[in-house]
Amino acid sequence: MATPLSADALVAALRTEGVRIVERPGWRTHNRNHKGLWGPVHGVMIHHTVTVGTAETVSICEDGYEGLPGPLCHGVIAKDGTVYLIGNGRANHAGSGSRGVLDAVIAETALPEDDRADTDGNRHFYGFECENLGDGEDPWPGPQLEAIEKVSAAICRAHRWSSASVIGHLEWQPGKIDPKGFTMSGLRQRIGSRLAGKPGGSSTKYTVRSGDTLSSIGRELGVSWQELAKVNNIVSPYAIRPGQELEVPK
Repeated sequence: MATPLSADALVAALRTEGVRIVERPGWRTHNRNHKGLWGPVHGVMIHHTVTVGTAETVSICEDGYEGLPGPLCHGVIAKDGTVYLIGNGRANHAGSGSRGVLDAVIAETALPEDDRADTDGNRHFYGFECENLGDGEDPWPGPQLEAIEKVSAAICRAHRWSSASVIGHLEWQPGKIDPKGFTMSGLRQRIGSRLAGKPGGSSTKYTVRSGDTLSSIGRELGVSWQELAKVNNIVSPYAIRPGQELEVPK
């Protein structure tokens, strides 16, 4: 059972991890606590916004829209890697999801299928909305992916959680597809690598698994396979082996 981080503790954790943050006016008291409980917290949930433009994205996530009042998350992760803090407390981001998934997050074990929506996720998860159209084609720039990784690692480190405590909305609620454009398994591996080092470290590793190719790893992590090859001095025929550690380009 984890007590939610205070606003000051969250800011400190993010800055220590090297996250570039912008504190939006009033974010420390902007929440939905009057509508339900906030905490205990058990994990971090990642979303995409289906919006274009940072200013519009931040505004929508702060204010919400008809039928779904803001804040819609705790922070917005922009394309350039800047994280805009917009809420502190209960936020309208997760909705109802699978109790089995929550139990797995708490136990830090493999996630079951999210085949039901019977548990309040807004109470138990920090939520971060990432600026992206969510069509599988809108790119995920390196600075943005690194910020997602750092934000997640910062909160996990503060609570002494492992990377298994970070999930995507698509792993929580039936019918959801976000985030689309990279895999959560790849993100968790990057977070795990970061957690193994000191806060604010810049080196991120990926351990090659059986059946991996540079192309499949690139799709999973949201980077180009050509950059993976270049950073790791891999030349034609671009062979990799299970257990090999690859440096992930920013």
